[in-house]
Amino acid sequence: MEPSFLYLLLYGIVTASATILGGYVLFPTGIYKHYKKLLKYILSLGAGFMLAITFVEILPKTIGLWTAGTTQEIPEALFWPMFLLLGGYLLTQFFEHTIAPHFHLGEEVHPDHKLSTSSAYTAIGGLLIHAFFDGVSISAANQVDAKLGLLMFLAVFLHKFPEGFTIASMILAADKGFRDVLMATSIVGAVTLAGVIGFYFLGANLNSAVAYALPLAGGVTLYVAASDLIPEVNHHAGRNPLVSLSVFAGVALFFGLHYLLHAVTGG
Repeated sequence: MEPSFLYLLLYGIVTASATILGGYVLFPTGIYKHYKKLLKYILSLGAGFMLAITFVEILPKTIGLWTAGTTQEIPEALFWPMFLLLGGYLLTQFFEHTIAPHFHLGEEVHPDHKLSTSSAYTAIGGLLIHAFFDGVSISAANQVDAKLGLLMFLAVFLHKFPEGFTIASMILAADKGFRDVLMATSIVGAVTLAGVIGFYFLGANLNSAVAYALPLAGGVTLYVAASDLIPEVNHHAGRNPLVSLSVFAGVALFFGLHYLLHAVTGG
């Protein structure tokens, strides 16, 4: 078994576990109270990190893949990767907010935010495409560059706890219990793991797959950061400037880790 696959398997298991643990914190009351206070900062940190990796790593790597050795003019060569980037963005919009109801992270646990069972599970169904492409993003990034794979794993990991928290809040708002929360978060986590493993084998057998998957996954990452997390950050921030500053802290964290990885590996 190749070391790269073992790393990817570890990334997939950790991100899947983070989704499950994010749902679990709604049950022990003490943990929930402390986590609820930290949620907006975790969201902000994840948003900044994901925005940075999209613009600083995914887009340049995508452009490099599509322009290397090409005889086309640069604008022509980049038509399809930019089309795929837009496609990933719109695909996430469609599944999360067209076929599924909109929700705010954590609010559904309040008595005045009840959901029907069908609405809760439809919303979770909308998250599945996002979860799958989280896994694809990690795997595709890792096939381009191991350092990029690690950074993408961290970007996904940072929003998996809030994702699990969101899933659990919707299940509880539909008057379900711990068993249903565990099942729903496990399914979403398993889909992320399936994305990691599935694309590993696809990329290993189809050399061009990563050139198509990376911009598509980049569009999904951009949507999650800019259209899911940033509005939630703004929603929870109120007049607290520390929440918005946490977005910049996420960007700074990315650049710090980016510099450290390149310094350590000499690349």
